[in-house]
Amino acid sequence: MLRFAAAAEILETDFWVQYNELGGVQDKEVPGGSGNPAYTAALAVLDEDMAQYIHDNTDDEFTHQNFLNGYLVSKGAEPADLERFRTLPGSTATGSSGKMRLTNLMELTLDTSWWTRYRSSTHNPDLDPTFKFPQAIPTLAVGKHTAIPRTDADTTDSNFLQAVANTAGFHMPTIEQGGNSLYPAMAQRATSVEVLRILISIGPTETMHFQTWSDKAGNAPPLTAKDPVTGISVTFPDLNSPPFGGETFQTNLIMPEPCPFLSRKLPRCSIIRPTETRGAAMNVVHFLTAMGLFIGQPPAFFEYLHDLAEDADEARRGQRD
Repeated sequence: MLRFAAAAEILETDFWVQYNELGGVQDKEVPGGSGNPAYTAALAVLDEDMAQYIHDNTDDEFTHQNFLNGYLVSKGAEPADLERFRTLPGSTATGSSGKMRLTNLMELTLDTSWWTRYRSSTHNPDLDPTFKFPQAIPTLAVGKHTAIPRTDADTTDSNFLQAVANTAGFHMPTIEQGGNSLYPAMAQRATSVEVLRILISIGPTETMHFQTWSDKAGNAPPLTAKDPVTGISVTFPDLNSPPFGGETFQTNLIMPEPCPFLSRKLPRCSIIRPTETRGAAMNVVHFLTAMGLFIGQPPAFFEYLHDLAEDADEARRGQRD
C-alpha cells in the first residue's frame, strides 16, 4: 500500500511542480521555474493567494513522496520509482523549466462531479455506486483542455488564458479529492499500527488541500472561450445560479453536507466520500488515466501502475500480537 501511495505522490509532485513553475511562488524551497506573470495573474482572479497555495501544496507533495520512499527503504523494501517514465514534454511558455514530465496537464478531461457529490445530503457513492452526480462544469468533462499555457501564444488572449486558469482551478480539487478518499480507504487494510499511523497522518493533509482548492474553484469567473489550437470550447457557468445556486450550492461552501453513511437507517453524517476500500487503488489509476493525465505514456508505465495498484488492493488486515 505504501509503495502505491508513494507512486501516487510522485505523480502528484510532478504536476504540482508544473503549476508552481508557471503560477506559484518562486524560491529555493520549491525550485525549478521562473514564473509566468500573465498566468499567475489569471490564477489570482480565483484568489490573490493562489501562488502561495500552489507553492505550499507542491512542497507538501515533495515531502510525501520523499517520506514514503524513505520509509520503504528503511524497512528494506523497494521504493516506488517512476524516473524511467519521465519522457513527456511539458509547457514551453515563459517560466517553465523545460524539464521532461511524468504527467500531462495539457490534454485534460475533468470529472467535476465532486462539486455536487460533497453538496449532496441524500446520496453517498459508497451506498449509491450507480448514481451519477451532476458535473459542475459539463464542458470540462468532454474534449481535452489545457490547465497551463502550452506556449506563450496561450497568454495573448486574456479570455482564453482565464479559461486555462479556471481549468487549473477545477483540476486542483479534482485531483486532491482523490487522495482525500484514497488514504482512509487504504487505512482500512493496514495491519501494522505504524503503517496505519502513516496513512491517517498523510491523508488529512490531502483533505486540507481539497478544501482549499474547492473554495478557490468556486471563484472561477463565468466565461466561454474557444481553444485556438484544438477549437474546443469550454464554458464556466455562474455556479451561484440555476441549476445550482441556493444555500446548498453556494460557491463558498467548503464543509461537506451530511449524507447517509454505512446505512440509511443511521443518522446522516458529514464525512469523506467515498471511502469504500475494495478496489480503491485501481480505481485511482482508472480515474487518473481517464482524466488524460498520462496521455503519451507507454504501455510499460500503465503496467507498472496496475501492478502497484493490484498489490495495494490485495492487502488484507490481519491479526498481529
